Formats: sequence, structure tokens, C-alpha cells
Amino acid sequence: MNMNDKLNLTMLCDFYELTMGNGYFACGCGEKITYFDLFFRRCPDGGGFAIAAGLEQIIQYIQDLHFSEEDIDYLRGRNLFSEAFLNYLANFRFTGDIWAVPEGTPVFPREPVITVRAPAIQAQLLETYLLLCVNHQSLIATKANRVVRAAEGRTVLEFGSRRAQGADAAILGARAAYIGGCHGTACTISDQLYGVKAGGTMAHAWVQMFDSEYEAFKTYTELYPTNATLLVDTYNTLKSGVPNAIRVFNEVLKPLGIKKCGIRLDSGDLAYLTQQARIMLDEAGWTECQISVSNSLDEYIIRDILRQGAKIDMFGVGERLITAKSEPVFGGVYKLVAVENGAGEVQPKIKISENVGKITTPHYKRLYRFYGKDTGKAIADYLAVYDEQVDDSQNLEIFDPEATWKRKQVYNFTAKELQVPIFQGGKLVYKLPSLEEIRTYCREQVDTLWEEVKRFDNPQTYYVDLSQKLWDIKYSLLEHNGK
Repeated sequence: MNMNDKLNLTMLCDFYELTMGNGYFACGCGEKITYFDLFFRRCPDGGGFAIAAGLEQIIQYIQDLHFSEEDIDYLRGRNLFSEAFLNYLANFRFTGDIWAVPEGTPVFPREPVITVRAPAIQAQLLETYLLLCVNHQSLIATKANRVVRAAEGRTVLEFGSRRAQGADAAILGARAAYIGGCHGTACTISDQLYGVKAGGTMAHAWVQMFDSEYEAFKTYTELYPTNATLLVDTYNTLKSGVPNAIRVFNEVLKPLGIKKCGIRLDSGDLAYLTQQARIMLDEAGWTECQISVSNSLDEYIIRDILRQGAKIDMFGVGERLITAKSEPVFGGVYKLVAVENGAGEVQPKIKISENVGKITTPHYKRLYRFYGKDTGKAIADYLAVYDEQVDDSQNLEIFDPEATWKRKQVYNFTAKELQVPIFQGGKLVYKLPSLEEIRTYCREQVDTLWEEVKRFDNPQTYYVDLSQKLWDIKYSLLEHNGK
């Protein structure tokens, strides 16, 4: 099911995409073939990498790209657009080519996550929605991956719907969190739409509705004996919550032969309370009872309480995940990198800025990742001009992009081209993987990164280098002021 079945998102664009489109149309360059790269400049939270996500929603958007009669009437009412251009929009469809890295791929700053080759009006019109999808879902998938890695193999569930910035952020945020490694969500509709397994048991309100905590626990356990996870911190976790949970497990579950059960804490000193709760449960014979915790968690809190000896089997992570609270902007951009002249030759284009970080890498490019044949680990990424081929039977010398004097010899490697064709001539040529396949692929690809790159604090900078040919083109354009 597509969550956008009843909503045409074509008009979800920045208004300048339409004014530029009208201008391109008027000056006769609307059909000029252009190349745009979607990339980002820095990883969230000072991390060593990000996780690409959002491609499936982009595909759905492009397949449904059209202007309705209501859209055309609205634009006509703005008195800015020619009737010829409005007629063009009324018959609009995407006819270009798109390449992208698959969802779940670890990606690095300044390399193209998506490349669009299309007539100028078409390519320009895609800008906002492509950035919206990639910026949001990549941000959440990246944050989720950090949280999951901090949990060191323990279950992590996404609990953030009520704190998300809108319905789409909750629904697609749960999808992105699953790609990043979360095991499930509290968001029911994300399960219905995308198969992100939803789950949950009780809130404090359930406990408060009854005359006693014991009665609340017993009633719930009798109703859901195979899914009995009891919230034990409504009143006093160690004096009443855990003892009442043990009493109910003994009275209701033990006669049924059920050993699977759980308790959850949502407040207090989670390290201390879970240690004490584990002792109490084990002494009572409930060694298989799982302890889950929530309460404004993130990767740093999870890491710290585990270092303090917390006894936790599952984490429910909400607001700080679904909003990526520590750094809630991914910062992806969409820039023109080349145009084709009348003879079909590709001419590189560059954006120059006094802010060095905003200088773009020109040209229609190929993105490669080098993997060590002996380790299977990712060594470096390599950007080459589209007509170059990488020979992985030879040694290569690559440069640190942050320090051009620093060189690294690469040898005994396998080169893999990261971008794959998505649309060709406006037609979808990519077989969409299942969400489970994307999640598995993400886990496998993150495992190819060295631990130094995966550090939360001061990670090792991963090499993303330019081929000598691309390097020469870029600096020639810089020397000639972009011309």
C-alpha cells in the first residue's frame, strides 16, 4: 500500500522550481539535458558515515508525477506563467534517467547518493521532494543505526510517534528506523503500510485505572498471557512494581507453563533499578523474564548505562530517535553538475563559493567503493568521470579529501560501482527490494566498515577521493572561475 494514494505530491516543490521552469521554457532551454547530484556535506552527530534511505518513496513519487486540473488552475491564478508553459505542465511526465545508491548503503560526504539526468525543467522540478525524502529518512536511519550499535545486540524498538513532527515523520520515520536496525515500532500504521512489526503492552494509565497495581497486572496478564510485559514503575519499582509482577507471573503464567514474560521501566536510575530487578526476578525463578526500558534514551545514554552494568534486554527509543534530536537536519543538497551540448557532449559545471565546503564536484560521475580482498572491509570510495573505468587489478594512489598532501596506496582490492540504474527513459528499471532485504543489506554493509570509522566520537575520516582526471577538471574550472 502506498501512503500517498490519495495525495498528489507534484506541487510539493519550492516555487522557484516553477518560475525557473517557466523561464527555461521561455528561453528555449527547457529540454536541454542536465545532470544533478544529490549529496550531503557532513555526517550527523559528527559520525563517520550516514545510511541512505528514502528511495522507495522517491520512486513512488516519480511514477505518479503529474499536474492536475486544480494544480494548473492554481498556477494560472498566480499570473506568472505562460499558457504555453501551463499546457506543457498539463501533459507533464518524467522522461529522464536516475541512478542511486540502494537504500541501506553507508554513504559519505560529497559523494552522489542520487544522480538525475533529465531535461532541465524535469530535473529541476524533482529537487524538493528528492531532498525531503533523502534528508528525512537518511537522518532517521543514521540515528537508528547509532542507537542499535550502542545497544550491542540487544533489541531496540522505535517508540517515537507521539513526538514526531507530523504524521509522515512518524510513519516514514519508523520505516527508516527499521532500515537502520531497529527491530520494530510502536507505530501501528507503519506495520500496516510497510511491515515494520508493531508492538506494545500498557501505559501507566492502565495501572492507574485499577484499585491496585496487583489487580492491574493480574488482569492484563490474564488477558494477554503470551504477551505479558508489565510496566513496574507507576508507583515504586522495587517495593511494589517488581514484587507484584513476580506474584502475578507465579499465579497466572506458571500454571500455564509460560516462561516468556517481561517488565518495563520508564523512569528512574535505569542502571541501578534493572540490576536490582534482575536479582529479584532470578531469585524468584523468572530467569527468562526480559527487562525493557524507555525514557528519553539515545546512543550515549544507552552506552553509558550498559557500561554501568545495567541488566537490560530491550530498549524503547522515542523522541531522540524519531526527531534525531541531537542534530535534526541532514543537510543534503541538489546541485547541477553538468549539461549536454547540442552534440551530446557532457560539459561539467561547478558551483564556486568563498565557503570551501560549498564548492561542488563537477561532472557526470561514477561512484566506486573499494573493498579489500583479504578483509572484505571498505577501504575507500572513488569518484571518477563517467567515461573512466577503474582497473582493480592495479594499485591506486588516493588522496585524503581533507588534506590533499596526504596519500594512501590502495592495492589488492575489488571495486564495486555503488549507484544502480533506477529510471531509464522515464521507465522504472529497478526491482524494489523488500524492507526486510533493505534492512539486512544495511547491516551487512555497515559490517564492512572498520570499527574506527564507526566510532561515535572522533571517528576516522573515510577516504572519498577523486580520480586524477576528475581532479584536473575540477581545478581547471576553479582556475577559470567555473567557465
